[in-house]
Amino acid sequence: MPETWAKAAGEAASPDGPDRATMGGIDLHLDLSGTRVRAGLETALRGAVQAGRLRPGTRLPSSRALAADLGIARNTVAEVYSQLVAEGWLTAQTGSGTSVAPRPAPGFGAAAMGRPEAAVSRYDLRPGVPDLSAFPRRAWLATARKVLAATPDHLLGYPDPRGLPQLRAALAGYLARARGVTADPGRIVICAGFSHGLAVVCRALRSAGAATLAVEAYGHQEHRDIITGQGLGLRPVSVDPMGAVIGEASGADAALLTPAHQFPLGMTLHPRRRREVAAWGGIVIEDDYDGEFRYDRQPVGALQALAPDHVIYAGTASKSLAPSLRLGWLVVPPRLLDAVTAELAAGPSGLDQLTLAEFITSGGYDRQIRRARLAYRRRRDRLTTVLSGGGPHGQGQRGQGPHVSGIAAGLHAVLDLPRTDLEHDMIARASERGLALDGLERYRAGPGPGPGGDRAGLVIGYARPPEHAYTTALARLRAVVSS
Repeated sequence: MPETWAKAAGEAASPDGPDRATMGGIDLHLDLSGTRVRAGLETALRGAVQAGRLRPGTRLPSSRALAADLGIARNTVAEVYSQLVAEGWLTAQTGSGTSVAPRPAPGFGAAAMGRPEAAVSRYDLRPGVPDLSAFPRRAWLATARKVLAATPDHLLGYPDPRGLPQLRAALAGYLARARGVTADPGRIVICAGFSHGLAVVCRALRSAGAATLAVEAYGHQEHRDIITGQGLGLRPVSVDPMGAVIGEASGADAALLTPAHQFPLGMTLHPRRRREVAAWGGIVIEDDYDGEFRYDRQPVGALQALAPDHVIYAGTASKSLAPSLRLGWLVVPPRLLDAVTAELAAGPSGLDQLTLAEFITSGGYDRQIRRARLAYRRRRDRLTTVLSGGGPHGQGQRGQGPHVSGIAAGLHAVLDLPRTDLEHDMIARASERGLALDGLERYRAGPGPGPGGDRAGLVIGYARPPEHAYTTALARLRAVVSS
């Protein structure tokens, strides 16, 4: 008998029983092989339970409904159910029907105990994720309800791959006002986060003939993997106290930079370097991942404003709202707009785009960023207080106490260490205390000597833990740094 879809409870049963469509149930995908109907059904159900396609507690259709769907005798189904109940695969109770029996959790037993999973740290001070408990649930939900009630039907179809006009218009106004970006709505492209946007840009650059992309000597390995995965070569450039040394990018076709707050080292691109980048001949991808979060003075404006014809501005809602929204945006120079558009595929949900557009235009986005900026500044101050008494391993180059950098902006700080072996040791000791930390080595573009290749330190994110866990996380960090 061929592979069969069984419409549980008879939703697709023969039309001689019209009331059957009102019965509750599920669809079953069963492969009934062989010529013996009972044996085939028994094997198919047992296999579905074993493979986990039918999970414990799943209620199966009645024998009458399943028999009608499969076109077999009801007694055959009843006999199969009885056999699988006897074997322990199913359970049956009068009035409750037949269900998949409970089973031990996968991996339970001696064999699994020989392969223990890596311990999960209870307290996480790695960078890259905001405080998810601070997501404005009520405001976002109210905005989403308002949008859904007012959205015309045609906007529920497949959205423009460049993004909905409502969001592009809202972003154009916001980015010009808050980040100084030269942004016409027609030049804005909506993407599903920075990684998606980077992949799209790299494909567009590759199709335009680019071969090499310069990257800062420290940055996300995931971004470097995306670049090479799209067929572009990498050219790491040094990062010194003034930021990326764009002069080392000679011969590269494009560059990926984090000028507002270098990730992970934390400096802001010096005004002289900004002018050098603006005058550089290649395409620049400006990752403005946390440009709104500056604490000690007004945020530095976007680099894109200095050279809008060859800087691609990239931003997201991942740090200001939540990564799971998968909402990002690119402001693309006119000469690359067609190439970037040609590489776009499905982007974020149209409803989420409309909700963010309304959230921005109603002022909710600005209010959320102001609240987050204040909360993260307080967290940063608490972190620097803890690190100021860092102890023997947190010594600066002149022995005058721990040197902490990158604290003027963003959601992380760097505690410099004299040697990489100390970096490894402190990360290991933190793990023993249930504390997750990252070291600078994780973000280095290449091993050994090279652009910035010998710097050691801890990259400490202070945004990720929920507020109730932050105090304990800092206490454990103090113990690690002081020992």
